[in-house]
Amino acid sequence: MELDELKSAWHALGDRLERQDAIQLQLLRDSRLDRARRSLRPLMLGQTLQFLLGVALILLGVACWTRNPDVPGLLAAGILVHAFGVANAALAGITMALIAAVDYSAPVLRIQKQLATLRRFHVFNANVSALPWWIMWLPVVVAFAGLGDVPPGSATPAWVWASLGIGLAGLAGTWLYAWSGWRGARRADGGRADGADGIRRSERIVDELARFGRD
Repeated sequence: MELDELKSAWHALGDRLERQDAIQLQLLRDSRLDRARRSLRPLMLGQTLQFLLGVALILLGVACWTRNPDVPGLLAAGILVHAFGVANAALAGITMALIAAVDYSAPVLRIQKQLATLRRFHVFNANVSALPWWIMWLPVVVAFAGLGDVPPGSATPAWVWASLGIGLAGLAGTWLYAWSGWRGARRADGGRADGADGIRRSERIVDELARFGRD
């Protein structure tokens, strides 16, 4: 074999190896990113349930305050539950939109930024919507009570005022605590929240892919 033929065969072999490496890398990327996408499915399901819960709370709140415009305690409970339902539905909708917006065909760095944004917003969502439930069940119970037959203009029962007072104080304290914790998590670019396991798994998979690409 002449030298030119040997050089041509060598280059052809090199090109074939490069193509094979590119194919293997693409297959690895597709496999890892598919795992990352599947890791977010439980979160999407959870946010769908939160959205439906928010809609249910809106309907309950509206039913309570429209039935009892002359009973201050029940009117306040209905408005509070209504507002809490709006917050649950809105934050769940934004979280689902952020999940759907993750572009797995984009460069790895962009995917990492999108997942980091999703994680931080999910922490905020959990603090605003999930954490207050330890106290929000009280206004919800009051709102259910407001669906019964309450004479117009009747005095608000003392237990309703007590429940609303405890609920509002607990809600304010919870949100203040959650807000300070969320700001700390943002400064640290981290933070943990229940339900965020899927996001962290996705981030670990994408981080491994980024390290593999650098190597």
